[in-house]
Amino acid sequence: MSFSSDVKTELCQADFDRPCCTQAEAYGVLLFCNSFSPFGIRITTQSQVFGDRLPRLFQAAFGFGFDQQPEPGEGGKLTFQITDRDHIQQILDLYGYSREGLMTHHINYGVLEDQCCYVAFCRGAFLAGGSVTDPQKGYHLEIATSHLYVHREFQALMPELHLYPRETTRKANYITYFKQSEAISTFLTTVGAPECAQRVRTARQQKNLVNGVNRQYNCDVANVEKSVQAAQTQIQAIHILEARGTLEQLPEKLQETAALRCAHPELSLIQLADLCQPPVSKSCLNHRLRKLLELAEQ
Repeated sequence: MSFSSDVKTELCQADFDRPCCTQAEAYGVLLFCNSFSPFGIRITTQSQVFGDRLPRLFQAAFGFGFDQQPEPGEGGKLTFQITDRDHIQQILDLYGYSREGLMTHHINYGVLEDQCCYVAFCRGAFLAGGSVTDPQKGYHLEIATSHLYVHREFQALMPELHLYPRETTRKANYITYFKQSEAISTFLTTVGAPECAQRVRTARQQKNLVNGVNRQYNCDVANVEKSVQAAQTQIQAIHILEARGTLEQLPEKLQETAALRCAHPELSLIQLADLCQPPVSKSCLNHRLRKLLELAEQ
């Protein structure tokens, strides 16, 4: 299963213990589903667990189920429909939609009594119109609706839960989305998927660890390359002094340093300093090598 399916599986474990939250979740489903109008309701999903939850959700929220729904065990896309006018009217009345004229889709905040209802509404919205990328591949969670006012009001509702999403459009849909791992894990925890939220955080930690190791490795490689280049430059300077006959006229400490550098081009300054008799500090050895370079340049 995909990570998005795992999230919906965890969300569908929520109980129907509060009527207000049950109706709020069903409201989120309706406003983010395929079709919700006075002429009919149609919800299509590929999530088997969401398909199993829908009849129980609508029965708990409205006291009735769907007029048409998939057969048990049916795979692929699952379609649920309500066509009975009395049932549709009962839902419209519950959520404060007019019986007459065209239906304008919007979020009736009066239905969402408490913050727990906001959470349930967001859970229903995600179940009907949401998806989330596997955190091992990237960070992206989105919830789509075809209703402009619903989208705007959903954006205004999110800060009530301390969530601050971005927004965009794609074809005829309005998208509310998160791109940061922290925001995605917060959203998932808020709506009732803490285990999947932990998977997002774990994936982020693993990526940070790998990135840190890679940075350290690249830094070490760069330092080694820098040390090798410096050693080659120092050896070239020593060869110049040898060719001119100048090296043997230098103080014994400089001659010792030159001999050690030529014998051990792979060693760092600290390692080379320990081979001196007696051992010297890194800065002392570095001073001697700089002196050799200056003499070679002269």
